[in-house]
Amino acid sequence: MRVLGVIPARGGSKGIPRKNIRLLGGKPLVAWTIETAKASRRLTRVVLSTEDEEIAEVGRAWGVEVPFLRPRELAGDDTPTLPVLVHAVEQCEREDSQYDAVCLLQPTAPLRRAQWIDDCVLKLAQSGADSVVTVLRIPAEHHPWWSLEITEVGWLKFTKEEGKRLRRQDLPPAFHREGSVYVVRRNILLAGSLYGDRIAAYEVLAEESVNLDTEEDWRRAEGMIAALRRG
Repeated sequence: MRVLGVIPARGGSKGIPRKNIRLLGGKPLVAWTIETAKASRRLTRVVLSTEDEEIAEVGRAWGVEVPFLRPRELAGDDTPTLPVLVHAVEQCEREDSQYDAVCLLQPTAPLRRAQWIDDCVLKLAQSGADSVVTVLRIPAEHHPWWSLEITEVGWLKFTKEEGKRLRRQDLPPAFHREGSVYVVRRNILLAGSLYGDRIAAYEVLAEESVNLDTEEDWRRAEGMIAALRRG
């Protein structure tokens, strides 16, 4: 299976300004994802997609291909991920043969492991799924079956009726997207979906995962990196 790895890293992040090249654990944030992608055995090619020349230079310095600069209209605050990936596929296939799948690797998940990437690609190949995404298990106290809404007359109501009859240990497993790895078949992506109808899950542990949206997330990542280096 030919898989194109795409690392999207625009320059205009607002929550953590210039986060993609900010130092985390002594190296630029985007470098963590570049190194992990290069360590994967199942990615055929890895490219960095950015509109920012400084980020492009950092990417090249860390050994990733930057074969094009992304158009600025695909680098706005409200730009969806889908057209960014489609653009990368189209650009790469102009000079290369067709890919079977695309692997999205967002720099905001710096602590993913190469094994996660390889396992997700293998699962896509073997399962017949349209896509494979990394997920985290939802703790029981946040389980959707135990969620409550307020009715028009002001009373609490269980969102799912069965929830009020179930004990914690009887709740079915529930998950949310973790954000480290998304692998989707090329034909599904070009048809206009990042997921398709048949989505397979790859579960990772909460203590091994971090997604950088805030300064608090950044501090947590620094602590996790320090702990890993201590062994």
